[in-house]
Parts: sequence; structure tokens; C-alpha cells
Amino acid sequence: MIATPSPAPVAVLHTEHTFSFRRRFIRTFFRNKVAVLGLIIISIMVFCALFAPFIAPYDPNKTNVRDRFLPPSSTYFLGTDDYGRDIFTRLLYGATLSLQIALISQTIAVSLGITLGLISGWYGGLIDDAIMRVTDAIFAIPGLIFLIVWVSILTPSKESIFLALGIIGWASDARLMRAQVLSMKEREFILAARAMGASAGRIMLRHLLPNCLAPTIVLASLGIAGVILAEAGLSYLGLGVQIPNPSWGSMINAGGPLITRAWWYALFPGLAIMLTVLGFNFVGDGLRDALDPKLYE
Repeated sequence: MIATPSPAPVAVLHTEHTFSFRRRFIRTFFRNKVAVLGLIIISIMVFCALFAPFIAPYDPNKTNVRDRFLPPSSTYFLGTDDYGRDIFTRLLYGATLSLQIALISQTIAVSLGITLGLISGWYGGLIDDAIMRVTDAIFAIPGLIFLIVWVSILTPSKESIFLALGIIGWASDARLMRAQVLSMKEREFILAARAMGASAGRIMLRHLLPNCLAPTIVLASLGIAGVILAEAGLSYLGLGVQIPNPSWGSMINAGGPLITRAWWYALFPGLAIMLTVLGFNFVGDGLRDALDPKLYE
């Protein structure tokens, strides 16, 4: 009697392969000094955003006319603005606002993009044509004009901003996911799953999505930087989160005309935006290199 082979070794090999991939990914990412620098910058920003009420030495909206336009000192680490408010405190609370809007809007954009890209690439035909024509329309609309019109029609608030950024930002994710699905769906393991009677939903969620997700993760990390710049631009134009809520863009808007009198007013919010954007770009580049399939061939 011939004994049937045990499936256990296959599971062991799969586990070892997954562990090896994770180990090589971590090693490749942390060997990239620029990516590690970006991760440190993001970690500092997230820490400041989460613990702003505990770190900030003052109330972000409390005015003190006697302390207007004070330069950086031991009392006011980064100086004060035209209302005597502590700029360092307002930067901390502005980090909370900027990262919250960036993460929520990117979550909306990535969720829509992944879902529609999967459906478009898998089903093709009229469904694919309809979704791709919508993405073409999104690409044809200038992003800044759309944001300005959207926020002008609705009341400027956090909710309207991250909805607008999510709606305008999903098209790139959908295009990328569709391209990945088209390149994957004729592979042997997908054909095998279809031959075994797996449903379309199971194939998309269990087989296509995990294998197509890496480029979308990289695009999302880079997209967060773009969202932070877009939110800062809206706030600079006065269409972002309204005063007295602290926002990096609105601080630059208010401090720009006063640059010769109080250089610190607009400089430090600008540096905060620059460092945060660079941090996410550095991490995105590191993820792109670490997830490059050529490294694991």
C-alpha cells in the first residue's frame, strides 16, 4: 500500500518562504539610511501629534497681546505670532490636524482605488470601460480647482477637506491596481483557483489583492505627502480649516506678509511641512526598493 504524502511540508515551506520574505524586506528597508531617516521624522511627527496636549506648554488659541511678535527664546521656544500665541504649541496641534486629514483622506482614496481597480481589472469589458472613463474624468479635472470649488460650496472643515482629497485622489490607485490585476490574473495560480471553482470574490481577496498590494502601499505613502501639501495650500488660501484652529498652511498665510518683522512666524510652519513631506517621500522610496520583486528572484 502506497502512503499518500503529507501536506505538512508544503505548509512548512510556505511559512519559511513568508518568514524569509519578511526578513529580507526588513533588512533591505533598514539598510536604506534615507528611508530610516524618513521613518524617524515620521515617528517624531506622529508622536508630537498624538501627545500634543501633553507636550505643548501653552493653550494653542490663548492670546496675549503683551507678548506679540516675540522672537524665539527660552520662554517661547519658537517665538509668538501677531496675537501673542506660542508658535511651538500651534505647530504641535497643527501636526495633529495635518496628519489626521492626510491619513483619513488617503484611507478613503486607497480604499476606493483598490476596490475599483480590482473590479475593473478582473471583470474587464463594459465595467472596465466605465470605471476607466471615470478615472479619465478625474485626471482631467485640475486638482486644486476641484478642491477650491468643493470647499467653497461646502463649509470649510476637516470633514469636507478629507472627503475632497479622498475623492480626487483615488484614480491613481485604481489605475495602478488595475494594471497589477491585468498582469496577475492569467498566472498559473489564478487559473488553478478558477479551475477549482473558487468564486470571483475569493480570488480577488485571497489571491489577487495580497499579490498586487505592494505598489499601492508605496503610492499611498507618497500620496500622504501630496495630501499634506494640498491641505496646507487650501489653508494658505483661507479655504482650509478655519481659525482659530491651528494649521500649518494658515500660519504661513498669516506670517508671510510679516516675514521682515517676524521671520519665525512663517519659517517654522514651512519647515514642519517640508520635513513631514520629505519623511513620507523617503519612506515611500524605501518601501519601493524593499518591495521590488527583482530582489527576491
